[in-house]
Amino acid sequence: MEQSRLKKYLRWLYGLFIALLFFSILLFFLISKGTLGFMPSFEELENPKSNLATILYSSNSETLGKFFHENRTNVEYDELNQHVIDALISTEDVRFYKHSGIDARGLARVLFRTIIMGEESSGGGSTITQQLAKLLFHDPAQNLWERSLQKLKEWVIAVKLERSYTKQEILTMYLNKAPFIYGAYGIESASHTFFSKPLDSIHIEEAATMIGMLKNPSLFNPIRRPDLTQARRNVVLNQMQKAGHINSEEYDSLKILPLDIRFQRDDHIHGLAPYFREYIRLTLTADKPEREDYASWQEQTFLEDSIAWINDPLFGWVNKTLKADGTKYDIYSDGLRIFSTIDSRMQQYAEKAMAEHLGEDLQPLFFNEKEGRTRAPFTRNITEEQYESIISRAMRNSDRYRHLRSEGMEKDSIMANFEKPVEMEVFSWQGNIDTIMSPLDSIHYYKSFLRASMLSMDPHSGHVRAYVGGPNYQHFKYDMVSMGKRQVGSTIKPFVYTLAMQEGLTPCDMVPNIPQTFNLITGKTWTPRNSGSKRAGEMVSLKWGLANSNNNITAWVLKQFNPEAVVNLIQDMGIKSPMDPVPSIVLGVPEFGLDEMVSAYCTYANKGVHVEPLMVTRIEDRYGNVISNFNPRKKEVLSEETAFLMLNLLEGVVNQGTGIRLRYRYQFDAQIGAKTGTTQNHSDGWFMGVTPNLVSGVWVGGEDRDIHFDNIGLGQGANMALPIWALYMQKIYEDEEIPVTQEDEFYEPVNFNISLVCPDEDVSASEDDFGENGHSDTIQTEEEFF
Repeated sequence: MEQSRLKKYLRWLYGLFIALLFFSILLFFLISKGTLGFMPSFEELENPKSNLATILYSSNSETLGKFFHENRTNVEYDELNQHVIDALISTEDVRFYKHSGIDARGLARVLFRTIIMGEESSGGGSTITQQLAKLLFHDPAQNLWERSLQKLKEWVIAVKLERSYTKQEILTMYLNKAPFIYGAYGIESASHTFFSKPLDSIHIEEAATMIGMLKNPSLFNPIRRPDLTQARRNVVLNQMQKAGHINSEEYDSLKILPLDIRFQRDDHIHGLAPYFREYIRLTLTADKPEREDYASWQEQTFLEDSIAWINDPLFGWVNKTLKADGTKYDIYSDGLRIFSTIDSRMQQYAEKAMAEHLGEDLQPLFFNEKEGRTRAPFTRNITEEQYESIISRAMRNSDRYRHLRSEGMEKDSIMANFEKPVEMEVFSWQGNIDTIMSPLDSIHYYKSFLRASMLSMDPHSGHVRAYVGGPNYQHFKYDMVSMGKRQVGSTIKPFVYTLAMQEGLTPCDMVPNIPQTFNLITGKTWTPRNSGSKRAGEMVSLKWGLANSNNNITAWVLKQFNPEAVVNLIQDMGIKSPMDPVPSIVLGVPEFGLDEMVSAYCTYANKGVHVEPLMVTRIEDRYGNVISNFNPRKKEVLSEETAFLMLNLLEGVVNQGTGIRLRYRYQFDAQIGAKTGTTQNHSDGWFMGVTPNLVSGVWVGGEDRDIHFDNIGLGQGANMALPIWALYMQKIYEDEEIPVTQEDEFYEPVNFNISLVCPDEDVSASEDDFGENGHSDTIQTEEEFF
């Protein structure tokens, strides 16, 4: 009887086993066919999708930044750091090379030691291949049933992956796909984010830190929880010791090392050249201009964009360049490689020069001048009504205001919201400050900071070497290189003199230094004024006139020709902004962009050939195939002789004129041509510097025209903008690896025989001759013209 009962139990157990086996086979069959949910096809296994960041490179092969949804940069197996591989396998899957996707021994360990015995340190059962399957083909589970089903799917996918890929390929895919924190995806991005260096330079303890983070990146966060992360790193190092990759002595020395995190968040705000990166992003993704997409007051913007759409292959590139399958490129996920013309060293020097002069010298002086004023930082001349209008407009243009309006909040409630103090982080030149301030007060606070921009170009190739759109992209996002336009003041005067040189005059031709009167079409007359009386009534050379930014001489030159001729020449030299052909043009009333001005001045150093700014040389796909090449767009507008004569005139500005402090204060002995510029009420300060192989321009001013220094001594272009150029060039000349030196010389045309030594050339001029009232850089308002 007992034997019969035993046989009955065995038959039941055998039947149950057969049923479970059959059920398991059926279950895995249904899973593999996708009946119980998504299962990747063979093609998807062979070509798993992965979002790759587009990388923007400098001309000297440094990474400037990335465009991404996921900040991921793939590496090949032979580019992986061996320490990373050893740490990963030792910690996550010590039997990686012995199983075929599922580790039966690991599963048994989980069953008996983790589940039955409750040993939390016994490890998990997922192999690296299973973890890769989860990363590639699963969204997060919403409940226990979904997670259980996902686990079974992972087994199936893991087996398929092992059949499709080598072990090396699986390791590479996993490390490229692994998610970290702070927007970093993949081991290469993590290396740059947490240690500020490429993966091939990672040390053993740094590799252990990153692999340790993979267990729970949010928990093992080296920025917020360094002690916990260090303990986790030491667990990984201990596993590496057990696996024989390091010995006990190495382990003992490594485990006491600090984390030494060099955190560098890779985003669109921080890092080198943020204004340039944003310009490239917006340019690449620009849509075809349609008039209805522009506001009524954006007619000129629409015109310039329409011209760029036709003439500039980079403008709207993603909408004009299609893949082989006819779809558009996505700069956020296609892993493109964009090679720019920016030199990362020169870019760094430009940003440092701006921070040094603007942050350490100019801004403290501005704060001191405005301290205690009721409507600071605005000029005393502004009325209460004008002041309130400016602040109100700034409030309406803010993101906060637009957000509150979109939520249906009434204007009175919005005003109350703006007056309520809140916690915020604000900018200072000494570093960001955490404070409590009302949004309305923050508007006043930010308006008190002077703004600046700088662009530096190779005049021969058009390659843009440095691009600084403002003082700090995080807090001042408006790009004053390509988006902002301001009155250019006396920096327009060389264009007038260019017309004279082109028509046969020379730098040493003598003209009377007397006021010039113009008859206007209104029947009135207009006579431009000088701010000083130096050599009034004397005969002076054209070189002296430009060097001293003398309005009388510039007006005399214009009278020999006409405003229409000046406008035509300026447009030929690359200025696209509108300008009226009126006499006041000689004093810089038109508003131009810094990029236009630098491009135009490059014509002088490039033998009369104008070259458009070039910011990208080529774009490659993720595999290194070249998709597009970009070449400079050039146009001959001046003769070599005219260009050389203008260089001599511009050198006079540095040798005996308003730019003389480059010789006396900064001790430059290089060939330098330049022009300073200061607009009405010193609202804008300009400096344009020309050297044989580099042309750079600087603008400095307030956010609004009524924000400026009270006196010309501080507000002139020679004081606001020139020092930034000088500090930048000092760093350039000191760097022997940059091919720009003080020994470079301007090209002299063959058979050139015009005398350039003028009888009134003042070789004894000093910086003191060009102080507060010693030059005529300022312009008069348009109201004074008519």
